[in-house]
Amino acid sequence: MPTDLRFVFDTSAIVSAVLLKHSVVRQAFDKAVAQGKLLVSQATIDEVNEVLRRKGFDKYVLEEERIEFVTALVRDAALVEITEQVRACRDPKDDKFLELAVCGNVACIVSGDDDLISLHPFQGIPIVTPRQFLDDVWKNARQRMSNE
Repeated sequence: MPTDLRFVFDTSAIVSAVLLKHSVVRQAFDKAVAQGKLLVSQATIDEVNEVLRRKGFDKYVLEEERIEFVTALVRDAALVEITEQVRACRDPKDDKFLELAVCGNVACIVSGDDDLISLHPFQGIPIVTPRQFLDDVWKNARQRMSNE
């Protein structure tokens, strides 16, 4: 069992954290990065990169800033090799986050996506909103770690 707190944020949560700098999702993302470890897979990085390169986001955040964010994410997050396939989500494109969580032995998945949240918990892994992460999961995970 890893001694550090490990988290998965889905693409919508990551993109929201980039675009909405003073939001709850950004607070949750910053907390996870500063005091835990964010996990990514090649598939999740590819999706985040593809989404953040869309021109429609130019009116919110400059493309250069978005590229810098992805570069920092790749540098700072732990890249996990996916060794187990999961086919459980009603949106098959979201299975990659379940695979990452299972293979990475995470404390939770953070998402605003109803397709993922409806699976809470998945194989014992909580799937929570950014608000739930800040209010409950973070505190409970830190407490569990201090008791181990």
